[in-house]
Amino acid sequence: MFTRFLIAAPIALVVSAGFLGAAAGPAAAAPVANCATTPVQLRAAAASATDANAQRKALMFVTTGEKLCVDNAKFEAAQKFAAAAKALNVDLASLPAASVSAQ
Repeated sequence: MFTRFLIAAPIALVVSAGFLGAAAGPAAAAPVANCATTPVQLRAAAASATDANAQRKALMFVTTGEKLCVDNAKFEAAQKFAAAAKALNVDLASLPAASVSAQ
């Protein structure tokens, strides 16, 4: 009985560590929103959108993301910006770099 424990315990630890590592990977690798340029890029993409419903939905997500940036909730803002990009059917990484000028 004791020998089964000595064999099964290390195997169980390795398997559970593998599951924990796989679960923590996507959350740790999620991109952090750049609150200065991402909204500008998404608004430009929304301006050229042909679907009015998708444009309205994307602008709603962008506005919510900007409010989250003000509250220093960058991870949640990144999720809203990703939802806006999905509504516009664009990839955040493929958006052109927008120049932000201080006025």
